Amino acid sequence: MISSRFDLSGRTALITGGAGLLGQEHALALLECNCNIVLTDISLENLEKAKKRISAHKFNSKISYFLMDVTSEISIIKLSEKLISKNIKINILINNAALDPKVEKNSFYINNSRLENFNLLQWDKEISIGLTGAFLCSKVFGTLMAEKLNGGCIVNIASDLSIIAPDHRIYNKKGIEDKEQPVKPITYSVIKSGLIGLTKYLSTYWYKNNVRCNALSPGGIFNNQDEEFVKRISERIPLSRMASKNEYREAIQFLCSEASSYLNGHNLVIDGGRSVW
Repeated sequence: MISSRFDLSGRTALITGGAGLLGQEHALALLECNCNIVLTDISLENLEKAKKRISAHKFNSKISYFLMDVTSEISIIKLSEKLISKNIKINILINNAALDPKVEKNSFYINNSRLENFNLLQWDKEISIGLTGAFLCSKVFGTLMAEKLNGGCIVNIASDLSIIAPDHRIYNKKGIEDKEQPVKPITYSVIKSGLIGLTKYLSTYWYKNNVRCNALSPGGIFNNQDEEFVKRISERIPLSRMASKNEYREAIQFLCSEASSYLNGHNLVIDGGRSVW
C-alpha cells in the first residue's frame, strides 16, 4: 500500500520551465499524487503542446498554464496576482527553468564555450534564467507560502555538476586542437552550485513558517544525444548508462510531499553513482 503521505490532493504546484523535458516529467510525477499543476514558460506554443501531452495521461487534477518570464520580477508578480484573483494558491514551487547548454549540438557552445571565449552577455543571460530566476520566484511565491498556516515547499532543480566538476573530455571533437575543443560552459557549474547555496539559505529563512526548501541534482538524462557522447559519459557512471527522463518522478513526489516532511536544506543527488567516482 502506498503511503498517504505522498498524497497531494488539494495542493497546487507551480513549475517554471514547465514546457521543457524535465518540467513535463515533474508535472506528471505530481499529477500521479493528485496535485494540481500550474505550468509556466515563455512560449505559449510550447506550453500548449506540453499540456496536450500531459493531459493525454488522463489525470483528475487540474492542469493550467501561463506565460511567465523568470528573469522579470514584474512578470512573476503579475502572475502571482493573477493566480490569487483566480483563487489558485501555490503550495509547491519547482524552480526548473534553465537555459541548458547542449554542447554537443549547439554551434554557439562548440565555438564559444571555452572560458577565454565565453561572452559576458551569454553569462548574464544564463545566470538570469537559471539562478536569478530561481531567486525571484522563491522571493515572490515563497513569501506567499510563508503567509499561510500550512506553509509550503520549494524544490530547486540543480545537477550532479553542483557537487563535481564537469569532465570536459566527454565533449571532445576529433581533429580539433586542445585549445579549441568545446567544453561545458562555466555558467552551468556556477548556476547549479549557486542553486545549492540558495537552497540552504531558503531552508533556514522561513523555518518558523513551515516553508521547506530542498534541491534535486539529476545526472545526465538521455535525450537522443550523439552516440559517442553517450558512450563517453556512460563510461563515467557506475551504472554504465544515462538516466531515463522518467527516473526522477518518485524523487519529485518525495520532495514535494509530506513523505519528506523532515527533510530541509538537502541536495538529493541521483546520478547513477557518477559523483562517487
